[in-house]
Amino acid sequence: MYTILVYDTAVERNAAVLRTCRKYLHHMQNSVFEGELSQAQIVYLESELRHHIDPDYDHILVYTFPPGTTPHRQAWGKPDDRPHNIL
Repeated sequence: MYTILVYDTAVERNAAVLRTCRKYLHHMQNSVFEGELSQAQIVYLESELRHHIDPDYDHILVYTFPPGTTPHRQAWGKPDDRPHNIL
């Protein structure tokens, strides 16, 4: 299913959360990721992220969309010129 993940974590945990998210999703902008994940991948991603965050301070939002649907995305302002096809 199509997934969008946004996080807000303490500076000392940002690197670990970023590395974990990059294993599963495409890095779109600062703390924003998106891509296709299976339900099993979402479970693994959640498990890994819960290992890195402080649930009393950090915040992660995950939006999922039913299979076969993709949200319409608009980008306003300066385009992101980072490559998105790096593994």
